[in-house]
Amino acid sequence: MGPSKSKVLLTGVTGFIGGRLLPVLLEQGAAVRCLVRSPQKLPAQLFNNPSVEIAAGDLLEPDTLLRAMEGIDGAYYLVHSMGGRSIFDARSFIERDLRAAENFTRAAERVGLQRIIYLGGLGETGDNLSEHLASRQKVGRILQSGGVRTTALRAANIIGAGGAPFEMLRYMVERLPVMVCPKWIDTRSQPIAVQNVIEYLTGCLFEPATSGLTLDIGGPDIITYRQLMLIYARVRGLRRMIVTVPVLTPRLSSYWINLMTPVPAGVVMPLVEGLKNEVICRDNRIRALVPSRLIPMEEAVCTALTEIQQGPGRLPSRQACLMR
Repeated sequence: MGPSKSKVLLTGVTGFIGGRLLPVLLEQGAAVRCLVRSPQKLPAQLFNNPSVEIAAGDLLEPDTLLRAMEGIDGAYYLVHSMGGRSIFDARSFIERDLRAAENFTRAAERVGLQRIIYLGGLGETGDNLSEHLASRQKVGRILQSGGVRTTALRAANIIGAGGAPFEMLRYMVERLPVMVCPKWIDTRSQPIAVQNVIEYLTGCLFEPATSGLTLDIGGPDIITYRQLMLIYARVRGLRRMIVTVPVLTPRLSSYWINLMTPVPAGVVMPLVEGLKNEVICRDNRIRALVPSRLIPMEEAVCTALTEIQQGPGRLPSRQACLMR
């Protein structure tokens, strides 16, 4: 699928990943149809771009999906519900995610879509996997169960300005000289910079060899969450102490983080639950299929801080990282 010949359906355009992916797809010559529930919430300039179409629709309303997919070559499935404002909403959000994936899969088959690209989560399979990570993997299996060739990318925490993992990290390290954390912060993970995620998402669209595959994506650093917090502190020039205690349950941790950060408890809870699971790439085929310079975590943090100070797309600088 060549860039200049691609007509792409993009879900989640108002989200952390979709909002970054859209301009990159347009730069590469793709025509993009954005599926949104409330078109009036989109920036006005999108309506004046000849390469952008706006389609009103809802993943829980199958008929709207059929209309949105007409004439489309490939689609990005970037819709994922974290849990709303309250931790008690998490299960209902998971059920909605699964229904939405089933609707999308059936509609894609009916219209003869060529490709689906899904961004899911890393995590070993098994009974010990957190409910949040298990649901993301189940969504991937639903999308791949249909007749449309689906590429499933599995990522750990994605680090970038505006993303929930980074905002949790930023507010905690900025506000707390001494951080009392659960023992799970010593679980290993392989976080990835949002810029690398966007490169992989666009690369998969234009690389036929990725079609139908499940591919792990991660950055160059395999580190614990404790190390990630200390990386942030080092970039900002902050002295921080981390104390771990065994008594903090995921629910207590979620309420505490919710008090310290602007991230809602319903979003914090699934992220905190996932800390117990090691999330590391076991399959690095993506590196050969879509070559990309993997961004170290220190640079990813610096870039995110620079975006907050100066706006997206600015090159990171040490001076900008150390600004408050």
